[in-house]
Amino acid sequence: MELGERDKFRHTRVLDNPPIVAKQIIHLAETSSGLSVVSVIGGLRLIYNNFFEPYRKILNKHKTGEGNGIKWIINIEKESVELVKIFLDLGMQIRHVKNLPSMNFVVGDKEVDVTIEKMEGGKMIQSLITSNEITYITHFRSIFEQLWNTGIDATDRIRHIEEGRADETNIEIIPNPKKGIDNAWNIVKSAKKEILIICSTPNAFRRQLQIGAFQLLKEIIEKNNAKVRVLVPADRDAELAIKEFAISYPRLDIRSLDEPLRTCITIVMVDRKECVIVESRDDSKVSSYDAAGISTYSDSKTIVSSYVSIFESLWNQTELYEQLKKSNEQLTELYKQVVATNEQMKINSNTQQEFINIAAHELRAPIQPILGLAEVLRDEKRQKQQQQEEGNTEQKNVENKDDLLNIIIRNAKRLQRLTENILDITKIENNSMELKKEEFILNSIVLESFTDFANQLSREQKESVKLTLALDKGNVLVVADKHRINQVISNLLNNAVKFTKQGHITISTEKEKKYGREVIVRVTDSGSGIDPDIMSRLFTKFATKSHTGTGLGLYICRSIVETHAGKMWAENNRDDRGATFSFSLPVIKD
Repeated sequence: MELGERDKFRHTRVLDNPPIVAKQIIHLAETSSGLSVVSVIGGLRLIYNNFFEPYRKILNKHKTGEGNGIKWIINIEKESVELVKIFLDLGMQIRHVKNLPSMNFVVGDKEVDVTIEKMEGGKMIQSLITSNEITYITHFRSIFEQLWNTGIDATDRIRHIEEGRADETNIEIIPNPKKGIDNAWNIVKSAKKEILIICSTPNAFRRQLQIGAFQLLKEIIEKNNAKVRVLVPADRDAELAIKEFAISYPRLDIRSLDEPLRTCITIVMVDRKECVIVESRDDSKVSSYDAAGISTYSDSKTIVSSYVSIFESLWNQTELYEQLKKSNEQLTELYKQVVATNEQMKINSNTQQEFINIAAHELRAPIQPILGLAEVLRDEKRQKQQQQEEGNTEQKNVENKDDLLNIIIRNAKRLQRLTENILDITKIENNSMELKKEEFILNSIVLESFTDFANQLSREQKESVKLTLALDKGNVLVVADKHRINQVISNLLNNAVKFTKQGHITISTEKEKKYGREVIVRVTDSGSGIDPDIMSRLFTKFATKSHTGTGLGLYICRSIVETHAGKMWAENNRDDRGATFSFSLPVIKD
């Protein structure tokens, strides 16, 4: 067909007459400010033999700053080096791609020419498709850009050829996503020693999990004893998947990168000889084939080693990050220990000072009446002796000596209890408290403690406080230290009477009903109750708001009960009058 006046509308035509084809080639060059060309070496020779002049004009204009010049993608081999050099000298930009698409095309400003002919030896094209449709122009320009970005500069390619290293630049562009991904897994299957993978995104990792790709890696590890390492820019969900993955595939080493390090490509390297780079086109897709774009394969030593270096750098970075993370955790833990130690030292210092103050007060309190009353008794004795010497038999009225002796005995016992408490605290802190356990009926010890306690009360206390005993009817057998259990009960009764100026105190025993494995002893009073400020630390050392006492008794009692495998607790009564202190002991089954 003849090439007449061009249509004013968009068109796509097939030109099958060589003279018309030649006119179209010249027309495209003359009406474009720049050209983007993909062709075999025969296409470059065709231009050199038949259309050199219009192409040279474009290049000359570009040298003066006009237009975009010419970019050409070609497969450069040894026999084409000299021809490529000619065009390089003219200012043409040329890149080498080993595996070119099955069609040759030229994209101008407003048109694209395409042919599927082999163009061997620079022979004239017999047919050509030409179009000024925006869709076609955009499509072929996109293909060109993708190839250009992965191509090797012609100067580097020529140098490799001249140095005998042409095989180091083997690169294949794979536009079909399915073919590219399948190719990646095919080279993975061929691995003998090592597989390195950098996933582009967390979603890319999840997609591979779903299709069972990592099961394939496991099989390769087991078959060839290959070493597999995987890097994943992980989000929270991917982190969890990686942890589960590590359990299922312990021989596959996988690490997570910081999520911001995600890229647009997934890189697969095998035996440090081959690599496949898969573009991520739409990361939101569920299918790997739908998510992927163009793939690039290379067995170039330079390219493969470069990607391996990137991988190792990132891998080492994750290792350093983990070490830093562990060090930070250790430092944090150490800091906590230091803070805790300082707090404990502060507490110990405060506790020690508090104990010294309390002990000094407690020791001073009974000592003064003991000394004072002892001096009174001594003076009375001296007066009696003096009166006898003077022959005066008249007896003077003095204070009731029994009352004086009771006060001395009571305060002496306070000293005794304080001394025993200090010794017990030392044994508890050193885990050296010894128990002399024996089998006995608990009610007998409770009754004994209750009787001793009642006999020690003063006249005033007996008049103002009513004592009640409510024992379980059964003979509950326990194995325990009688002296220590008596010590616990006596302490609870003494505390009850200290805080109950008027009212009642009841001590009771009850066998636990549900399982019958323990017996509970309760001391209930109607006194002032437990101060809320010390409720949480009631059974700790020095927990007291009383003006008398060290606050050691309950701490010692709880330690004694727990040493017997029992429990101790306390609570204010529901009517807000007084408190109940309880402890449990294991029983011997009937």
